[in-house]
Amino acid sequence: MKKKNPIVVFFGRFRSIQTVIYLVMAMLVLTAISIVTVISLSYTRASVFENTITYMKQLTGQVNNDIDSYINYMDNISSMLAANADVQDYLFGNSTQITEASKQLISQFSTVLNSRSDIYNVGLVHANGRALLNKGRSYMNPYINMEQLEWYRKAVENPGKVYLSSAHVQHVVEGERPWVITLSRAINNFHDKEEKGVLFVDLNYSAIRTLCDESSVGRKGYIFILDAEGNIVYHPQQQQLYNELQTEYIQEVKNCKSDYLELGEGEEARLYTVSRSEKTGWTVVSCSYISELLKRSDQAQRLYLLIAVILIIVTLIISNIVSRGITQPIQKLKQSMALVQEGNFQAGNVESDSNNEIGSLTETFNVMTRRIQELMEEIISEQKAKRKSELKALQSQINPHFLYNTLDSIIWMAEGKKNEEVVLMTASLARLLRQNISNEDEEILIYQEVEYCKNYLTIQKMRYQDKMEFEIQVEPSIGNEKIIKLVLQPLIENAIYHGLKYKESKGFLLIRGYEQDGNILFEIQDNGVGMSEETLNHIFEKHTVNYRSNGVGVYNVQKRIQLTYGPEYGISYTSVQGEGTTAVVKIPKERRDGHE
Repeated sequence: MKKKNPIVVFFGRFRSIQTVIYLVMAMLVLTAISIVTVISLSYTRASVFENTITYMKQLTGQVNNDIDSYINYMDNISSMLAANADVQDYLFGNSTQITEASKQLISQFSTVLNSRSDIYNVGLVHANGRALLNKGRSYMNPYINMEQLEWYRKAVENPGKVYLSSAHVQHVVEGERPWVITLSRAINNFHDKEEKGVLFVDLNYSAIRTLCDESSVGRKGYIFILDAEGNIVYHPQQQQLYNELQTEYIQEVKNCKSDYLELGEGEEARLYTVSRSEKTGWTVVSCSYISELLKRSDQAQRLYLLIAVILIIVTLIISNIVSRGITQPIQKLKQSMALVQEGNFQAGNVESDSNNEIGSLTETFNVMTRRIQELMEEIISEQKAKRKSELKALQSQINPHFLYNTLDSIIWMAEGKKNEEVVLMTASLARLLRQNISNEDEEILIYQEVEYCKNYLTIQKMRYQDKMEFEIQVEPSIGNEKIIKLVLQPLIENAIYHGLKYKESKGFLLIRGYEQDGNILFEIQDNGVGMSEETLNHIFEKHTVNYRSNGVGVYNVQKRIQLTYGPEYGISYTSVQGEGTTAVVKIPKERRDGHE
């Protein structure tokens, strides 16, 4: 027993088509609205988050570029001061040179300090304790050991390079302990390479704070900077971090391989975007709270839900109106179909005033009932014409194939300077073409087909003088029977090209024709190389046309025979590798009319 469709069973419970249409329309539209709403809610959140990540990456990269430019500017100031000849005189000169150089350097230091509020200290220090600080009124801390200061040690260990420290408390100047970032470089004695001093510039946080704090990352977000070792260079709550009043994911950010990461949960979930500087080795990090970033997403989602509810209400109302409008014309069409089912096509016409799809369906139904017999007759006629066109197409495909191969033979003879043979072969070809063109009938007499093959074999024998001999044995009693054109010649060509051509000794081709059990049989036997079982299994498959070898093949010949005479007729093959191949063509003695 065939299992019933559960959907059909469900809707079949309703006796009113109006109710069914209403339910179907409502369910489809409600489902579509629900799917679109869910996708919109998910996509909105994902889209807002992805756009936020992109914006934060751009913002962090811009801050990083600005800090690089700022440090590069400070580096230029340091280079300008270090290039002054008075620096050498002060650090490595005699007492007179030191006194004179200090006056010039104090003037330059004062100019730099007066023009740049973000520079806290400028100074020259020597390992022996000599130091020139700021405007000359600052003094060296007597308890400081310069070799213990990282910025001093790094500068001395890497001459020719500028060392940029992380944030630290600078206590070189007596009585001061500010938080600074130190930019230092070694000064080598031109006369004694082993003697060194250091020029340093202490930067306060004003410029860096401005660059970081002016970048908008939300109400709660902020930007901070880490050095290459993960130490904090700048943080807006730096004092609270050192007093452990606030925590930060420093280690996770330092080990991050990508340019952003998410950390934390709930309201404390944070998005960190990272931009690393090749110049300073610093890492600029922006921190923003995900709940704040997705606030707009939540607002958009609430708007989508409100729109979805409104659409659902409108859909239910419209579905009810449409179902009522469809019901009446469908009922009329149902009654008309019942009349057609009884065979009353004339009474089955339905009058409809509608211009919509139902009206079009009704009119189409009326036309269908009037023309059904005409269409059946047209279909039968078209099928007959199609069969005839297939036969002509197959025949036209074989003719050029034979012509190309024959012309190849003439070219080969001409290249061999065999003029008499060329004349004879060309004359034979002319007879073949004349016989083919002069008779436009689809069927010819068997003796004409045999004569056609004889001329063809004469040409091929002239080409392969040391390769083949042939003999034709056809009973005279079947000479006036009819056969469709070009059945034997392609099979003979196959025997030559695929059997005798590759035989080392001279081959022999025998064509026999005789009557048997009310049918006519033709045998094409060759003693060539034969075929394998696999080749025989695929010999009737359709192949791509190739006019250099048997491109037409036996596929088209087989199809033409069966289209003309029926599926019980056609070609059969037997073959033994190394011994030869036999093709047998079977056709009826008199053509049967039912296979057009």
